[in-house]
Amino acid sequence: MIGRKANVGGFLNPPWMRKNMNFHSGRMFSDRKWIVPFFASLLISVTLLLTATLGLFIPSQSDEPLPLDAVSFAKEEDSNGFFIEPELRSSLKETSGVVKMEPPRLAYLISGTKGDSRRMMRTLQAVYHPRNQYVLHMDLEAPPRERLELTNLVKADSTFNEVENVRVMAQSNLVTYKGPTMIACTLQAISILLRESLDWDWFINLSASDYPLMTQDDLLHVFSNLTRNFNFIEHSQIAGWKLSHRAKPIIIDPGLYLSKKSELAWTTQRRSLPTSFKLFTGSAWVMLTRSFVEYCILGWDNLPRTILMYYTNFLSSPEGYFHTVICNNDEFRHTAVSHDLHYIAWDNPPKQHPLSLTMKDFDKMVNSNAPFARKFAKDDSVLDKIDKELLDRTSRFSPGGWCIGSSEGGADPCSVRGNDSVFTPGPGADRLQQLLHSLLSEEILKKQCT
Repeated sequence: MIGRKANVGGFLNPPWMRKNMNFHSGRMFSDRKWIVPFFASLLISVTLLLTATLGLFIPSQSDEPLPLDAVSFAKEEDSNGFFIEPELRSSLKETSGVVKMEPPRLAYLISGTKGDSRRMMRTLQAVYHPRNQYVLHMDLEAPPRERLELTNLVKADSTFNEVENVRVMAQSNLVTYKGPTMIACTLQAISILLRESLDWDWFINLSASDYPLMTQDDLLHVFSNLTRNFNFIEHSQIAGWKLSHRAKPIIIDPGLYLSKKSELAWTTQRRSLPTSFKLFTGSAWVMLTRSFVEYCILGWDNLPRTILMYYTNFLSSPEGYFHTVICNNDEFRHTAVSHDLHYIAWDNPPKQHPLSLTMKDFDKMVNSNAPFARKFAKDDSVLDKIDKELLDRTSRFSPGGWCIGSSEGGADPCSVRGNDSVFTPGPGADRLQQLLHSLLSEEILKKQCT
């Protein structure tokens, strides 16, 4: 029996087994005619087995969509190294890098804390335009009475009610200065803006201590002639003392888990520098394209989430999160323009907070050609000077081409709305044009994310 099994398998029996072989087995072994059909059938069987096995792992090339639990690793020719769904890639291309015929729309986040409700309202009115979208967030440190006051001020405005483009965030978050809770709040506001409106091109974050230096007509007119793929984000790679002071310490933001505000907590442990991405830093005030902030929210290659988790324990994360994401992404890094579009005055050497701007800084602000400035003390007289000389603001809003009412007798010309695509740019547009001309020069653009 042993000899027969060995012969059926096609293997030669060793000498010690040949003695046990009978006449029939020897005749079978000597007859070689079965060898060719045997190996032919064996080859066919192996081929069928491999085909069936590999078929479990090779995705179908049909047009049917993949099931939800399947992952396609097919690389698109224009994906620049990122494995994403073709539909998402197509959507991204439709919203970035294209000069649209329609004038742009801006999406603003204006944030404040305890005592800022009136200041937030003043900043909102100074940057208001019916084409834009606005989200206001007053953090949890402000008492409920003040948050309700801000909500009622917005509800009481007839223009806001008609256009429906101003929203006060119902959920107030606890925000710690220089902590990751500031990033979390910003990302939430972006999510709301993405959900509520499909028609905006750039996201801008301001605080209650910010103020414009030109009208929205100036801003929208100039950006109408600009491609929609530039991200204005002041940035530089972290080096020197900042690496040791910011990247290696591990901080904890109590605002992530406590209901009352407290300072950042420092741990005794330190961590090594990341090797899978480079760290960048810069201004927390940005003007970002819709396509880039969509990427930060959706994160189809997981980089934004990875960096967000890293910055959870990072000192001054608002000054590094967006900067590190954009400069480590091959698709967006060449869209980063290193300017925050703000005039900000600092001590020399710089301290933790910028200087408060006053009358003596007015000429410097104007000559900077920046569309915004910070920070201003509450109701400082320089704000009235800006309203009068730069914004021509005598009532609620800075007047623009959309304001077609009469201003006789101190009436509000913006109480009657006209075409919001008609702009009446002033001197601010010329200043902004000069700034962008210098920022978008070839020499400057070569230094992106370096």
